[in-house]
Amino acid sequence: MNAPAEKTTESADWSGRTIAYLGPVGTFSEQALLSQPDLASASVLPMSTFGEVLRATEDGEVDYAFVAIENAIEGTVNATQDALVFDADLFIQREVVLPIHLDLMAQPGVALGDITQVMSYPHALAQCRHYVARELPGAIPEAANSTAEAARLIAAATGELARTGAAIGPSRAAAVYGLEVLAHAIEDHPDNATRFLLVTRDLIPAATGHDKTSIVVFQRADEPGSLLSILHEFADRGINLTKLESRPTRRGLGDYCFLIDLEGHIADELVADALRSLRARQADVKFLGSYPIAGEQAEQVRVEVNDAQREADAWLAALRTRVRR
Repeated sequence: MNAPAEKTTESADWSGRTIAYLGPVGTFSEQALLSQPDLASASVLPMSTFGEVLRATEDGEVDYAFVAIENAIEGTVNATQDALVFDADLFIQREVVLPIHLDLMAQPGVALGDITQVMSYPHALAQCRHYVARELPGAIPEAANSTAEAARLIAAATGELARTGAAIGPSRAAAVYGLEVLAHAIEDHPDNATRFLLVTRDLIPAATGHDKTSIVVFQRADEPGSLLSILHEFADRGINLTKLESRPTRRGLGDYCFLIDLEGHIADELVADALRSLRARQADVKFLGSYPIAGEQAEQVRVEVNDAQREADAWLAALRTRVRR
């Protein structure tokens, strides 16, 4: 079984709220969502694509979207990222990190040597490519909208596909759809994990002192040193960046924006000052959210940075008391 996802400590009442996620029942999205005990009272609604999940949230059909954003092996989930950057006007509320283990499953009675077609979500297929090449040489990969959708389709198959088809997905999907697991944990890398985001329309969570901020920076001019100028806004203030990625802006070949995750909250003076300066001097900025970090990797860094800032503030205040009036 998968190890538990990182859990939050929020105690808000979620009854009466609806959270959309990538379905059907049995996906890793559902598993990560169910790992959050404070969300247990919310209604959950599976949908067919990440785009549909985010559109339903922005249109007010549901209150929240729960979507995958990044995998440790395959990197960014571009369908989610591009929707948040270019299409949706939503704010991230939290992140959830779920360890990922993938099983090979088929209808009862199907043997490993019978399989000629393997179905799953594209990222899952890519995460098992070495196993498939070694154990199922010649098997044809087939993309599905999700790992659980692949399991559902194999379970419902008849004829040739029922006798020779298999799905790659979470063990829960095999149990939900009555499939037999032929091989456990076939992912190529044992430390695989996926990061999920909970997003909504209006809210920015309160600062916890253990937070992350996500932004998108659109350069006003493509000129030498423009990226360096952007990075200096954070380096000069001792703000640590945890992610820097470029994406095409869709405005023309060679025109890119930068997606940045940084430690801290927009309510922190250092972060607010950096974003203010960045917006005024260097680029257009889209704010995606300030939210609690899953895990404790940034806590000590932020403590050290905040202590240094407080010391600098005290030094400056002491000097200002000497100014003649």
